[in-house]
Amino acid sequence: MSDIHVIFGSGPLAQAVQRALLRRGRKVKMVNRSGKRPAGVPAEVEIAAGDAYSPDFTRAVTQGAAVVYQCAQPEYHQWVTQFPSLQAAILAGAAENRAKLIAAENLYMYGDTDGQPLHEGLPYSARTRKGKVRAQMALALQEAHRSGKVQTASARGSDFFGPAVLGSALGERTFLPLLQGKPAEVTGALDLPHAYTYIDDFGEALAVLGERPEALGRAWHVPNTPALAQRQLLTQFFEAAGLPPKFTVMSKFMLGLGGLFIPAAREMVEMAYEFEKPFQVDASAFTQAFGDITTPLARAVPETLQWYRQHLAAHRGQA
Repeated sequence: MSDIHVIFGSGPLAQAVQRALLRRGRKVKMVNRSGKRPAGVPAEVEIAAGDAYSPDFTRAVTQGAAVVYQCAQPEYHQWVTQFPSLQAAILAGAAENRAKLIAAENLYMYGDTDGQPLHEGLPYSARTRKGKVRAQMALALQEAHRSGKVQTASARGSDFFGPAVLGSALGERTFLPLLQGKPAEVTGALDLPHAYTYIDDFGEALAVLGERPEALGRAWHVPNTPALAQRQLLTQFFEAAGLPPKFTVMSKFMLGLGGLFIPAAREMVEMAYEFEKPFQVDASAFTQAFGDITTPLARAVPETLQWYRQHLAAHRGQA
């Protein structure tokens, strides 16, 4: 069997997967629409350009693949209309070439659990548009596995942060102002716990699922550090940067106002419940099966700030 590992997408999660695979000595191919190599992706990684919505293309680009990783996604405001067809095309390519399909998912399908920790046994009770489409896609993956069409597994991460993660609740609107001594933007309640996933832990989890036969046929929650109140978590970033903590809270109302002009902010409104109640994730199934892969905050915090310092310096250099 070939040992080519094909990653759909080239964003921060796809980059984290390729780092995890290269550590294992795998041959890696990344697929995106433009064919451009992301900064920091080494020359040994093949970059293939094409339309991942086309089953003909996905079948061709995954020829010889042992494992396919689905890390691609449409723009946030296009999930409902475009995400299912994107997954279906990638699934068709993996199935045609008898490759395992390891999908990156989030936690939207469970809906509002009123602060109850999320575990894989919860029903899919989402009432939001994006939660319902995530449930639809998760069920499609599970049915493809049950029917024998393709072997699948999925890793479900929370809101993530880390190097190259810009468009997140803990992304550029938090860290760019923080490093400039300005208030960091925080979504929702400052003093309620919210689980965040470090991007390299998400990538490592996907790589683990791709190499462990016992992982197939189900979803797994990605391990996180214990959920902290957002104020407590961000204070660690401020302290690491040598700056006093300052915050700007983005409420559901403010998201709605921003949504008048910014499609992504408009789409965040229906998901605001995740930031208005405790949001904790039970990943004990993964840690019991495969070990605890969580990166300690003592390392994740400086790694994130270092990437953002370089990003800020590069941005200033282009100004």
